[in-house]
Amino acid sequence: MKNSIKILILILITFSCETKKPDINNDNLNVLFIMADDLNCDLGSYGHPQVISPNIDKLANSGVLFENAHNQFPLCGPSRVSLMTGMYSDQTMHTQLDIDLRQTIPDVVTLGQRYRQRGYKSVRIGKIYHYGNPGTIGSSGQDDITTWDYTINPYGRDKDEEYKINTLRPRQYGGTLSWLSAEGKDEEQTDGIGATEAIEQLEKFSKNGQNFFLAVGMFRPHTPFVAPKKYFDMYEMDEMEIPYDGSSDEYLSTIPIPAAISVRWKKDQILLNDKSNHKLAQEIKEAYYATTSFVDAQIGRILKKLKDTGLDKNTIVVFTSDHGYHLGEHGHWQKQTLFDDSTRVPLIFSGPGVTKGVRSNSPVELIDIYPTLMDLTKIETPSHVVGKSLTPIFEDSSHKVRRSALTRWRASQHGNLNFSESGIQGYSVKTERYRLTKWGEKGEHGYEFYDHSIDENEMNNIINNSNYITIIDSLKTHIDERISDARTKPAGLGRQFEEKRLRKVTMTTGDIYEINGKRVKMKTDE
Repeated sequence: MKNSIKILILILITFSCETKKPDINNDNLNVLFIMADDLNCDLGSYGHPQVISPNIDKLANSGVLFENAHNQFPLCGPSRVSLMTGMYSDQTMHTQLDIDLRQTIPDVVTLGQRYRQRGYKSVRIGKIYHYGNPGTIGSSGQDDITTWDYTINPYGRDKDEEYKINTLRPRQYGGTLSWLSAEGKDEEQTDGIGATEAIEQLEKFSKNGQNFFLAVGMFRPHTPFVAPKKYFDMYEMDEMEIPYDGSSDEYLSTIPIPAAISVRWKKDQILLNDKSNHKLAQEIKEAYYATTSFVDAQIGRILKKLKDTGLDKNTIVVFTSDHGYHLGEHGHWQKQTLFDDSTRVPLIFSGPGVTKGVRSNSPVELIDIYPTLMDLTKIETPSHVVGKSLTPIFEDSSHKVRRSALTRWRASQHGNLNFSESGIQGYSVKTERYRLTKWGEKGEHGYEFYDHSIDENEMNNIINNSNYITIIDSLKTHIDERISDARTKPAGLGRQFEEKRLRKVTMTTGDIYEINGKRVKMKTDE
């Protein structure tokens, strides 16, 4: 009898545990934040005639697309820290790679951390803060453990077969143009695995009702441009157009020396400015577009799961990239310039509370993502955040939260250009129509000025054109005010320290190294 009573009590306790609902507020909106790596605005939704990106395009049609969004520092690590803290690089003290966020601003409340404070589950999959890409794929890179409850570091076939990758410099991938039309399936690649992990997380959230901030960071299309062969088959290599109008010394003479350095410091890719290497340039550009389509497909898998679970009705989706990317424009490949090709990024919001089918040319910044999400999820924004909420633009696409978007860069001595000083600071503002770039503290190293109504490619520096003198003078005053504000320490930030880079050593899987780190044997298929 006593045993029967015990069994009955046990059954009742078990039933009670199984039917008890999670103690969470399901009225709150969730956030799915998707970030690509080194993705420019060559997308169908941004008007590109070649790039195949149906899933990103569909997302854009279901929400608000910002046509004039810009990063605050055109390099992975500093840009990502700015985005996740809502501050400029002068405030985060981040201008280099391999710097942990809390080295310089230990007390800051990051975007994911703020959601944790409000009872959300904050999850990271892949690259959100800086990773050495591809060197530290599979690790946590320069992650911040305070931002997340849970992290997942995918590692795919692209890492195991890294030695197969074509590259302009042997065994150099992350900072060197490199590419591979890969064998196998999407799900075997690092980003394919990341998408699968995101799908599994969405399935869990759909069942347990937990509010979430799910950040999914793609590693592509960052070099190496690796994607399954079927994505390369989407494009005709011979149709890739390579711009050569910025490849001459004559062009370089029209812009300030620091600007010229920024588009010539990559020695290994200067060969692509020679038309005798046209086919090679086309091959590399095709690989970039193929990898972009591969990333789009993985995003499509995630968004399909969001809809299939019904979570799309209660989830804000944000899509962006850390910076833009040159594909031969100005005679340059990759990033790290103050031209539109490098500063401009795709930025799309979709979901509850976001008007559908809106496109805006208002100048906005990546640091605006933080306060915008706080507004949409009705959470108080920390006082250190200097970005501005973009929600007013959702209802009025012509509304401006600021006059310009601000980006900072530094030009050091690189390449074959003889420049005696290093670390020259450059700041650039992009309005709805104009771009003004200032080099040096007082502009002593020169200015650039471009009118996008007649020069979208920013090839004609008209800083000395007397017809624009009033506009130029106004923008010079404006950029000085913007720089001053960006250098002001925000209230509530806490401690600030100077950055000190810890250079990471990366190795290709299967290569053999001596104890001093020297590579003595490269892995091959033989």
